[in-house]
Parts: sequence; structure tokens; C-alpha cells
Amino acid sequence: MSPYLRRQVVKRGMDVTVSVLSLVVLSPLLAAVWLLVFWRMGKPVIFRQRRPGRDGRPFTLYKFRTMSDARGPDGRLLPDAARCTPLGRFLRASSIDELPQLWNVLQGDASLVGPRPLLTEYLERYTPEQARRHDVRPGITGLAQVTGRNAIPFSKRLELDVYYVDHGSLLMDLKILALTVLRVVGRRLDDGAGQHVSAVDDLGLHPDTRAVRAAAAARTQEVPR
Repeated sequence: MSPYLRRQVVKRGMDVTVSVLSLVVLSPLLAAVWLLVFWRMGKPVIFRQRRPGRDGRPFTLYKFRTMSDARGPDGRLLPDAARCTPLGRFLRASSIDELPQLWNVLQGDASLVGPRPLLTEYLERYTPEQARRHDVRPGITGLAQVTGRNAIPFSKRLELDVYYVDHGSLLMDLKILALTVLRVVGRRLDDGAGQHVSAVDDLGLHPDTRAVRAAAAARTQEVPR
């Protein structure tokens, strides 16, 4: 068996073992959060969204719901920041909203460690180099998340994802998992929370960023009467 194949077998074994144990140990917490989200925000409790996985193949990602369905006067959903509830902000800051993704790991769609799965619509906007982030399974946490997560520019996050693809190892995975636990306990994993996504989206990938830039461009084109 080649070293690469051996690593993949051990990595998958670790994914299954840790996710099963975590789901068992955390089952009381998962049940409590399910009831709390249902009470404060109603159905659906679990947020489902198609995301690109390994080789860009789409899969359904699971998270606890953190946003309301609030809409503006035009009937369109408000931006993410405006729809995130106080409970949702707590779940995001503590990363509890990510726990249902342990089921994604069990299904084999994701790994404990790997590039975070982003929106499907981003696929066509990546450069060939950035697209290499999909050469491995996406992860619940990754190198970009323990390096700064929301506080670092999108371009840097994708650069770190590709670095992981090229240099990832079981030792690196263990370090990333350990750092993730430390940062979650210290409530530091969501660095940059509260700032608008356009502050770090230097690639113009996020829909909210494009909306902000389009509005700014429209204002500059207005002719005073």
C-alpha cells in the first residue's frame, strides 16, 4: 500500500471513529439545541444547502439553523447579517451550528479536516489554482479556520486551502483539530465576527459583497439634478 493510500485509509478511519464518538457523547447537547432552535425559530431546525465536495461534486451540507426568513419590502430575503438571530449568533460564535456536519463526515461527503465547503456558485469564479481546493474532501474545520477564519481575506483562505491539499498530513490534521478545540473553548474561532463580509471578500465571491459593490457603483453613476 502506498503512503498516500495508507494516509487516506487512516484519515477515513479517524473521521468515522471521531464522528461516531462525538455524536454519542454530544447527543444530549444536540437534542437540547434542536429543541431550542425549534422553539425560537421554528422549522426547519436543520439548515440544508448544496455545497461542492471533492472534485466539485455537490452534496447536502447540514447545519443548525441560525437565520430567520426576514424579508425586505420587495419580498427578497434580507442580507445574512440582518437575518441572523441572537441565538444564531451564539451558535455561530460557539461553532455549535456546525455539529450536524458530523453526519456529513459519517456519510463520506466530508472529513473532519479539510477546506471548508463554500457556495456552489463560487466554482466558476475560482482560478485553476484555487479550484485545487476541491482535490480533497471538504472539512468541518481546516487550516484557514485555525489561522484566522473570518478575519483573513478570501484570497488568503483559498491559498491556505491549496497549501493543505499539497502538504496535508495526519500530523497536520491532529494539530488543526487540537487548535480548533482550543479556539472553540476560548470563543476565538469566529475571529472577525460582526464585520461585513465585503471587508474581507477581496475576490467578490459572496453575494452580499457583490450587492454592496453594485450599490456603490450605482451611487457613483447618479447624476445630480
